[in-house]
Amino acid sequence: MRVLGVDPGLTRCGVGVVEGVAGRPLTMIGVGVVRTSADADLGHRLVAVEQGIEQWLDEHRPEFVAVERVFSQHNVRTVMGTAQASAVAMLCAARRGIPVALHTPSEVKAAVTGSGRADKAQVGAMVTRLLRLSAPPKPADAADALALAICHIWRAPAQTRLQQAVALHTAKAPKGRTA
Repeated sequence: MRVLGVDPGLTRCGVGVVEGVAGRPLTMIGVGVVRTSADADLGHRLVAVEQGIEQWLDEHRPEFVAVERVFSQHNVRTVMGTAQASAVAMLCAARRGIPVALHTPSEVKAAVTGSGRADKAQVGAMVTRLLRLSAPPKPADAADALALAICHIWRAPAQTRLQQAVALHTAKAPKGRTA
């Protein structure tokens, strides 16, 4: 399975591609950051994020895109920029028919470090160890994108089984009842 992880942001949008399957060693295919100038017009920044993500999709041909689910923060301006960059990533994937999965920051931290409250340094250290890298990817947005891809690879099989079980249960339920 090849997954493009996207840590959305308007100034720095982390991107990372990981390949592998749950239970086996994973391989980093690529990692980077799509950058935009904080001084640029919002529309131009969104186009730059789109162009950067499209380049990653063209170059690495992922089977899935994993995006960090936007959550409420105190700084509404930061949330808006993150949500806009997130929407651009989802749009780019949807345009190509690539499935998109959203993972919360705590899900990603728990999957990679074992604790949903891990800090950036712990996530970077575990990404480095899991992908057998010589040093943590910089900036942290890049490491977070790889963590998203790892999280998806590890969680996708269980999520698929759950969805199949729910679909089977719903199909077997008597008409008018779903439990």
